[in-house]
Amino acid sequence: MLSEKQPGQEASRSNLAGKTALITGASSGIGKAAALKLAKQGVKVCLLDITRKHAEDVQEIILRKGGEAIVTEADIADTDQVKRSIEKLIEKWGHLDIVFANAGINGVISPIEDLEADDWDTTLNTNLRGTFLTVKHAIPYLKKQGGSVIITSSINGNRIFKNFGFTAYSSSKAGQVAFAKMAALELAQYKIRVNVICPGYISTNIEKNTERTPEIEEIQIPIEYPETSMPLEDGPGKPEQVADLVSFLASDDSSHITGTEIYIDGAESLL
Repeated sequence: MLSEKQPGQEASRSNLAGKTALITGASSGIGKAAALKLAKQGVKVCLLDITRKHAEDVQEIILRKGGEAIVTEADIADTDQVKRSIEKLIEKWGHLDIVFANAGINGVISPIEDLEADDWDTTLNTNLRGTFLTVKHAIPYLKKQGGSVIITSSINGNRIFKNFGFTAYSSSKAGQVAFAKMAALELAQYKIRVNVICPGYISTNIEKNTERTPEIEEIQIPIEYPETSMPLEDGPGKPEQVADLVSFLASDDSSHITGTEIYIDGAESLL
C-alpha cells in the first residue's frame, strides 16, 4: 500500500526509488532533463556522454540535490566503450533497471545525391548502431530482474517526411522504431519492456552540431503552414515535458506497455 504523499512529493517515487538508470546523451536537452527527473524520484543515474565535462555538470546538480550519479565518457557507436560504461554502472550499484537510449545527432542535412557516404554512415552509426549497442550490452543485466528500455526516436521518418535533406536522420529514426518492436517481443519473456518516444520540435541544442549543405534549397518544396505549427502550445515543447514521459515509461505505472511508439509533439505532426 502506497504511503500518503506529502504536497509536492513525486507521485511515482515509491516504484522508482532505488532503481538504477543508464542515460545516453545525458549532458543536455532531453537526456539532462530525464536525468534530473529520475534522480529526483530516487533513481541512481549513470550519465553517459561523449563529452565528460558536460555530463559532470549534470552530475554536480544531482549530487547537490542529494541524488546519486556517476559519469562515464563514451562514443555510443563504439561497442567496447559502451560495454565498459555499463560495467562501470554495475560495479557501482550491482544492477541495472532502466535504459534510456537517448543520444543522437541530426548529422549532415543534404540532398541524397550530394550526401557523402561517410556522412550517411556517421548518422546511422550514432543513431541506430548506437541504440543497438546500448540495448545489446544492457540486456544481460536487465534479464536478471526485468526492466524498462526507452529509446528516443522522432516524428521524422515515422509520422512526417517533409524535412527535406533529413534522409539519413529519418532512416535512422524509423530504424529505431522497428528495432524497438523487435526487441520488445524478443525480451518480453524476461519482463523487459521496450518503448520508443517520438518527440517533435523540442527546445534543445541539437541544431548546434547540424550541418546543412547549400544544395538543400534545390530540393525543397514550398509548404504553407498555419500561423502556428504547434497546435497545443505556442512554440516548441520543453525537454522537461519529454522527461515526464520517460519517467512514466520507466516506472511500474506503465507495466503493461511495450513495443509502442509514443508521439510527444503537441499535435505538430498531425498538420
